[in-house]
Amino acid sequence: MRRSIAFLTFAALMWATWGRSPVDKRPSGNFPDLAIVPEALPPGPVLARYLGPFRMEGAWQIKSSNAWVFGYSAMVAHTDGRLLAFNDSGHTLMFSPPGAKPSKAREKRIRFKDPIHTKAGRDVESVAYDPANRRYWLGMEGLNVVTRLSANLKETGRVAPAGMAHWGLNTGAEAMTRLPDGRFIAIREVPPSLGEARLHDALLFSGDPVQHPDAARFQFDGPDNFSAVDMALLPDGRALILMRRLLWPMPLRFAGRIVIADTARIRPGKVWPSATLASLASVLPVDNFEAIAAVPQPDGRITVWLMSDDNAMRVLQRTLLWKLSVDPAKLPWPR
Repeated sequence: MRRSIAFLTFAALMWATWGRSPVDKRPSGNFPDLAIVPEALPPGPVLARYLGPFRMEGAWQIKSSNAWVFGYSAMVAHTDGRLLAFNDSGHTLMFSPPGAKPSKAREKRIRFKDPIHTKAGRDVESVAYDPANRRYWLGMEGLNVVTRLSANLKETGRVAPAGMAHWGLNTGAEAMTRLPDGRFIAIREVPPSLGEARLHDALLFSGDPVQHPDAARFQFDGPDNFSAVDMALLPDGRALILMRRLLWPMPLRFAGRIVIADTARIRPGKVWPSATLASLASVLPVDNFEAIAAVPQPDGRITVWLMSDDNAMRVLQRTLLWKLSVDPAKLPWPR
C-alpha cells in the first residue's frame, strides 16, 4: 500500500511538472510586466520556530500577465543585485528583487544549439555559474545532460555524463553548483529507490563537465523522504541545499527543508552528511520551492533567496520569492 501511494503521488507530480509547459512560438527579449506583491507573514516567534538560524526579511508573490513568466527551478544572484531565474521551458527572467536597485524586468529565451521542441529538451532544473567569465552550466533533467552557456545565454557545449545515464526521465540533476577551485557538484533529485528515503546519487566533476565528463560518484544524505532541488555555495565552502517534498497531489501541497553540508567532506564512494537548518512548513507562505541563491553582505551576513516553481498553474500554485538572512558563524559544520 505504501509503495502504491508513493507511486500515485509521484505520477501526479510528474503530470504537473512534465506536461504543463507550452511550446515556444515567439521571439526572445520581452520586457514583461511584473508585480511583486508582499505576502502576509506569521508572528516572529512562529517564524523563528521553523526557520531556525534564518531571519525572514520578506516574502512576496511574483505576478505577471506574460505567458512565459512561470516555472522557475534555478536561480543565480548577480553582483548588481538582480536575480536571474531559469524555468523549465528554456526561458529566463532577470529582475530586481525588493531592496535592489530598480531595473526593467527582462524575459529571455536560452539559445540552444539544437533546440528540441519538447519539454525534455528545454527543462532547466539547476544552474552553476562562474562570475569570472560569466558562463552558466545547466542541469537538463529531461535529457540528463549538462549544457554550458555563454554570458548572453547561447549554448557553447553539451555533455551527457555517464554518471547521469540512469538518473531517470524526471528525476535528474536538480541541484548543481561550481566550487571556487573549478570543480562541480551535481545531486540527483530523488533517492534511487522507494526503499531508500535519504541517500541521493551525486557526482563530483574535476572541472567543467563539458570538458571533464568523467565524474567521481558519491551519495548525499538528506532528510527522510525529501528530494534535493537546488543548492547554493557559501563563501566558507559549505553549501545550503534546498529540499522539497510533495505532501498531497490534488491540490498540490508542498513542504521544504534547508540543509547544510560541508563540500570539503565530499569523498568518492562515500556518503556526504548534512544537517537540517530550517523547515518550510504550511504555517509559512510556501509552495513548490525549487531555487536557492546565497549572497554575502558587507556586514558578514548572508542573504538567501528562495523561489518557487508554479508549474505554469497560476491558479493552483504561485511563484513565491523569499528573502532570508543568516549569520554564517551560527551555522553548524556537519560531521
